[in-house]
Parts: sequence; C-alpha cells; structure tokens
Amino acid sequence: MEKAFSVVPFDISDRDALVALWQSCHLTKPWNDPHKDIDRKIKDPVGGLFVVHDEQALIASVMLGYDGHRGSVYYLAVHPSYQGCGLGRLLMDYCEDFLLTLECPKINLFVRDTNVAVLEFYDNLGYVLDASRVLGKRLIADD
Repeated sequence: MEKAFSVVPFDISDRDALVALWQSCHLTKPWNDPHKDIDRKIKDPVGGLFVVHDEQALIASVMLGYDGHRGSVYYLAVHPSYQGCGLGRLLMDYCEDFLLTLECPKINLFVRDTNVAVLEFYDNLGYVLDASRVLGKRLIADD
C-alpha cells in the first residue's frame, strides 16, 4: 500500500531541514541566501511556503507567490530518495488548487534551462515554454 503524503504550511522549526533539502536538490546558489529567502517569504501575506514530511523527516517543499494575476512557483524540491514517487505532482496540484481558490488565471514557474529532467517533469504536467523572457536585477546582495 502506498503512503499518502500531506502538504502542510512550513513551520519555522523546519528551517535547517528545509535549507538542507534545497541544498540536496541543488536549488541554492551562492548569490541567494536560502535563510533570507525563507525569512522574506514568511513575511509575505499571499502565497506561502509548504512542505511534506515522511515520519519525522522533511522530504519536499514548494514556495508559492501570487501577484494578483500570476501565481509563481519557486523552490519546488523533492528529496532525491523520494523523487519519482509522485511528490512533485502532489505539490504542483496543491499549488494549482491554492491559486484557483484565489481565482488566479495563470501560473508561472522558473526552471534553469540546463535542468532537463525537471523540464521534462513540467512538460508531462502540461506546462509549456512561454514566449517571454525573464529579466532580473539584483536589489539586495545576499552576501
């Protein structure tokens, strides 16, 4: 029998485990301090930071934003030992349902173009490449 996992809001007691998860999934970069990203997100009144546990271990996460028109998905991570078990789909279903309750018409997500396996995952969920470019400008250096 397959275990049923639940998506729950992030609790600050999981901070170190969450950062370790992101590191194990190669989501952290030197120019982004994951602790500061967590602090910023928990101050945000819209969207949220959600996690999945197995027994006592944190095994998956997703950060979700909403700007009034588009929902955005960040830091979707599934521990390497649990990849292929449906947790990524569970998290994306959760995000889509969450945003639909806000009447959000569109969802965006960001994937590095070198991450071929993840691009295939989203392709299988019906996500397509938009005819847009992401532009960025660093306002705060997370040194």
